[in-house]
Amino acid sequence: MTARSIRGAVAATLATVLSLTAAACSQPGGSDGSNSGSGAGDSAVVAIAYEPDSLSPLLGYGKDGNSKIFDGLLALDGNMKLRPALATALPEVSGDQLTYTYKLRRGVKFSDGKPFGAKDVVFTYRTILDEKTNNASRTELDAVKSVAATGDDTVVFTLKYPYAPFAQRTVLPIAPEHVAGKQDVNTGAFTTHPIGTGPYLLTKWSKGEKLSFKANPDYWGGAPKVKKFTMAIIKDDDVRATRLRSGELDGAILPPNLAKGFARDSGTRTYAATTYDYRTVTLPTHNKVAGDTAIRRALDVAVDRQAMVDSVLNGEGRAAYGPVPTDSEWFTKGTERTHDLAAAKKILDDAGWKPGKDGIRAKDGVRAAFPLWYLTGDKLRQDHALAYASDAKKAGVDITTEAGTWEVIEPRMKQEAVLAGGGSPADPDFDQYTLLKSSLAGDGFNNMAWYDNKAVDQALEAGRRSGDKPERKAAYDTVQRELVKDPGYTFLTHIDHLYVVKDRFGALTTQVEPHDHGLASGPWWNVENWTPKK
Repeated sequence: MTARSIRGAVAATLATVLSLTAAACSQPGGSDGSNSGSGAGDSAVVAIAYEPDSLSPLLGYGKDGNSKIFDGLLALDGNMKLRPALATALPEVSGDQLTYTYKLRRGVKFSDGKPFGAKDVVFTYRTILDEKTNNASRTELDAVKSVAATGDDTVVFTLKYPYAPFAQRTVLPIAPEHVAGKQDVNTGAFTTHPIGTGPYLLTKWSKGEKLSFKANPDYWGGAPKVKKFTMAIIKDDDVRATRLRSGELDGAILPPNLAKGFARDSGTRTYAATTYDYRTVTLPTHNKVAGDTAIRRALDVAVDRQAMVDSVLNGEGRAAYGPVPTDSEWFTKGTERTHDLAAAKKILDDAGWKPGKDGIRAKDGVRAAFPLWYLTGDKLRQDHALAYASDAKKAGVDITTEAGTWEVIEPRMKQEAVLAGGGSPADPDFDQYTLLKSSLAGDGFNNMAWYDNKAVDQALEAGRRSGDKPERKAAYDTVQRELVKDPGYTFLTHIDHLYVVKDRFGALTTQVEPHDHGLASGPWWNVENWTPKK
């Protein structure tokens, strides 16, 4: 994560876990504007796995785009190309790549009827950059030196250094100064009762149960045809599948083994979205075993990634050797790690980790053992964790898998391993910086492993600050090669996201997705453009 990450991204949109009983009994619909059970006609009810901590973009909500409540200056289309949103065009960029000028769309109103203008853009970015604001993604805007309005319809960003992917950062949602500016940014009502310019208005947020929306009839892009939209928050994979099959839902994100069960259903369609979403094991620097370089290197080659892709993901994914997928132009060829149990054992032998009578290794009185936590109800993480522990034991490392909520896991992250997720498309800075930068260790879900590598730190800064693509490529090559020498994480797989949706909405599309799936991604990334069949 993650990064949004863990992302995601992840940002960190963390889950409030539902019990099986509550999930099975609770209906996604209700008197707040959504039907009981699945949607009908101009309504839709979909199930997601995670719930945001906040709905305020000032605190990180929707930072990668696709917020249903808000718009950014720019947005990403189905091919992940930037397009204008609240801006009328892509930004004008100065020759030195230090100034970005955006012309704003006129006549746009917030859902309370107040006009949108340049002052709202300036307010949003300045507030996020304020250290008093609890936004874990602030470092993503580190390049911004200043943001200023020129009249009501022009905004100028001045950067400290040429930050190549800056325009991609301006998909983050814009908040209304006249509302959010009059409240405590971290605790005010705006965090749960947002007002934006987007295609939908939040009608109710039932914590741990659902987010209910209705179409914005005055949306500048045209009123959506799906008039009522509900996101049911169902953490447990099995419960989502059961409720989709029972007819309570119109769509859901499902792991491969459960999505496969719908393949022959005549009334549904399955969509596979290519992603940057990885599963990884954090190897905390402060753990005597997991922080040992030999243990890390041995686990990196002891793990059978392809077996995980085949068995855990049913082929719906790829082996992962770092945050960058192997089919990305930014992936460093030659950094793939082949499954080699004999090599893993030799690394441990040479480092003084000797097998005991039970086959588990020890060194200087320290047993090669540590716990590995995964999120309760997440079968993909559970299966990854169990497979990893099995591979590790063959090399003489005893890993005990434990399930828990994030409230249980987070305080343990400094000392204990976590089956984590993360990943963000578009630019390698987006997830590598927050995942690996030593100064971000302990900053929420950033750098969960407390990874500390000076060569990586220097390369991350070089990649971020250079406007020259070959120089940036060289920097990220350095990062990936260092992860071979000192892997503070064991990257396992990049997973494809599978969604099952009733076919009454016709043929839908997906984008290349980040780790933060379901809430802003999935076939409903553009639900405002859906046309339900009558």
